[in-house]
Amino acid sequence: MSVEMSSENGSSLWQANYKRAKRLENIIKFLCGICAIISIATTAGIIGTLIFETIEFFKEVPFWRFLTDTRWTPLFQSKQFGIFVLISATLRTSGIAILVAVPLGLLSAIFLSEFASLRVRKVLKPLLEILAGIPSVVFGYFALLTVTPVLQAFFDFIRTPVMIPPWLDFLPFTNYYEPDYFLEIPFPYLQGFNALSAGLVLGISITPLVASLSEDAIYSVPQDLRAGAYALGATQRETILAVVIPAALSGIVASVILAISRAVGETMIVTLAAGQNPHLGLNPFVPVMTMTAYIVQVSLGDTAVGTLPYKTIFAVGMTLFLITLVLNIFSFWFVRRFRERYE
Repeated sequence: MSVEMSSENGSSLWQANYKRAKRLENIIKFLCGICAIISIATTAGIIGTLIFETIEFFKEVPFWRFLTDTRWTPLFQSKQFGIFVLISATLRTSGIAILVAVPLGLLSAIFLSEFASLRVRKVLKPLLEILAGIPSVVFGYFALLTVTPVLQAFFDFIRTPVMIPPWLDFLPFTNYYEPDYFLEIPFPYLQGFNALSAGLVLGISITPLVASLSEDAIYSVPQDLRAGAYALGATQRETILAVVIPAALSGIVASVILAISRAVGETMIVTLAAGQNPHLGLNPFVPVMTMTAYIVQVSLGDTAVGTLPYKTIFAVGMTLFLITLVLNIFSFWFVRRFRERYE
């Protein structure tokens, strides 16, 4: 608040300039309002674009075909539009990623909050968060050029026939070769592009998100709850499992759902490592095409604007938007419903 000095009868007085302060407040309020309107207008524009173009798509493709076709071939001569082919691939890679990220992230958060010293926490947490700053294209090439060959070598080793004595010929998967028996495990072959490698590396990329947000939620649990549990004779393990984790559950679930949304919307890792083969099923060893990978493929510039394949971008984008919207609504409801308040 600005002030002015006036002199009257030889004395100096400090008086606040309320008019100037009011003008500054109005200017700041106006700028904040403009920023809020821009963000809302941008969101509305994105949603409007998706809705308009999706309606144009469904004018040419019946909605029931979009849900019931078992193949996704809008770029082929025989066009089919089964969106669940892309959804299954997205859920495959995201599911593997969550199976990796949740245990690693949650255990890392518990260690940083409950076991690590303050000095160790100050060092490890920034190092963990640096992982979130690595470009996704780097993760993609890491999955393609490092993780996939390692997994292929490991699975080849598992498939290597093992010689067993004849008196164990009752074991399954045995082939008889004179004079010995061999045990062969029919393990599937991992192809060069596959959902497994993409999901594993995607899980590593979203681990810092789960770890950082969960650690903040666990660390914010009041120490009085821990002290009360210890006073009742609980061990540190029992206190963490029965007191701390339930108290921070809303924050932990919110971090997991945010990580799922991040995994579902990931583009470069799945594009580079998972391949671009629309495949319906649950097999993680074959190439797949996720929703984001398909959007990248069609957006490269070979598809003419206004054509049906071009409109499929917006139909897939709307589906992806609805999935993430449902996840965010559930996260918002869960946090509001189960948030613990301490006064």
